[in-house]
Amino acid sequence: MTIKEFLVAVTATAAFATTPVLAAGELNLYSSRHYHTDERLYTNFEKKTGIKINRIEDGADKLIERIKAEGANSPADILLTDDAGRLWRADEAGLFQPVESEVLETRIPANLRHPDGHWYGFSQRIRITFYDKSKVNPADIQTYEALADPKLKGMVCTRSSGNIYMLSMMASIIEANGEAAAQKWAQGVYDNRARNPQGGDTDQLRGIASGECAIAIANTYYFARALRKGVSGLDEKALANIGWVFPNQQDRGSHSNISGAGVVATAPNRENAIKFLEYLASDEAQEYFSAGNDEYPVVADVVLSDNVAKLGTFKVDQINLNALGVNQPSAQRIYDRVGYK
Repeated sequence: MTIKEFLVAVTATAAFATTPVLAAGELNLYSSRHYHTDERLYTNFEKKTGIKINRIEDGADKLIERIKAEGANSPADILLTDDAGRLWRADEAGLFQPVESEVLETRIPANLRHPDGHWYGFSQRIRITFYDKSKVNPADIQTYEALADPKLKGMVCTRSSGNIYMLSMMASIIEANGEAAAQKWAQGVYDNRARNPQGGDTDQLRGIASGECAIAIANTYYFARALRKGVSGLDEKALANIGWVFPNQQDRGSHSNISGAGVVATAPNRENAIKFLEYLASDEAQEYFSAGNDEYPVVADVVLSDNVAKLGTFKVDQINLNALGVNQPSAQRIYDRVGYK
């Protein structure tokens, strides 16, 4: 049975009777990254190492549940997903094993990896504040905390509170200021809403362009992507009227989230999996995270793509991102208490 046939069988039965026999030189990657541009990362790794990548792609939560259901017989070597909170959930379920790698520990900042090497971040998406240049003085929105100021009433647009990025941002605020202050912040931001929370990050930017929102919270790569290739509802004129602020540059720094990966606890191709993680930390791969998907690299001094570079550099919050997962349950409870939809 080939690995492809085996994985098809896994999909059909969702159960394993025997431990799979896998050929040398393979890597089984479970990924929730849905970007076609990542194909180059995989093909370049295959060319450099001769290791063949077999991919299963699905939503992060579905992949986590799948690995749990597969148990000790799972063929998964790597789980690759976005959001530190999701990586924390996978780790809490016992899905990762510790990895010691001088390459990874040297190249990836300590705050962007698990303290014991269970997962590593490989690209950053910074959640920042965008604003209508004709309506907002950027001096009024220099911190996340400022978004709760009553003088911004009727101006702020966000995604729904259940969105993973909103949960992680709230988790970072809990870590910085405590739960009581975080709840007051959530209430203030919700009271300042221009509309009920809705849509994705690009929809928040479109809200500024349409005039419905004066201020929006979104990840950097959505705006950089619009600059690079254009997005419906965000033409050149609209983009020129949108400014941005990296919040909290005078204190803790801006909130960072990641795409990251870990080696699955039962990985049948452990050494190949570690090689793949080390490749993702290489200059080549790091540059491609920026050029291919408009993300910020995690490795210092890697060249940024033109449109990411237009956003500028920033001071990043140095909390270990494992805290985002630890605080996410509290984040959801706070949103629920204040009625944040």
